Amino acid sequence: MVTIGVYGFDGESFLQRLRHADVRLLLDVRQRRGVRGPEYAWANSRRLQAALAHAGIAYEHHLELAPTTELRRLQYAEDDRQGVGKRSRRELADEYTRRYTAEILDRADLAAIVSALPGSGTAALLCVERDAEACHRSLIARRLAEQHHVTIEHLRPL
Repeated sequence: MVTIGVYGFDGESFLQRLRHADVRLLLDVRQRRGVRGPEYAWANSRRLQAALAHAGIAYEHHLELAPTTELRRLQYAEDDRQGVGKRSRRELADEYTRRYTAEILDRADLAAIVSALPGSGTAALLCVERDAEACHRSLIARRLAEQHHVTIEHLRPL
């Protein structure tokens, strides 16, 4: 399994990165499936799903793995305290990590996701942050690696 964010890619380089990693299934773990800014219009749900379908990549939205609005606000408050923007964040706040794990991840049925992974190729966890360490997808990936022995690679823009 791989993880990938939106920031730092354009639509074509994003798809190229997925193809290079042999991604056959994209698991969207965003709550809000839109991205602000015209340079990221390609990542809005309908456009992204159409591009993935054209590329032969299946798409699933896993809202149950998305952080709640309250959790996102908690992270934004820590970003403000540290003077970093969402697009330049390098790591998650400890309290966000603790609460996301307890409120979302501990309740999620990751075994069902693992059992539905493609038999050939790989799957990708998608959110928006460039670096997985700054995103909840890293927490999902870590749990998959620890409890389900899934090998994880974090894709970044080249």
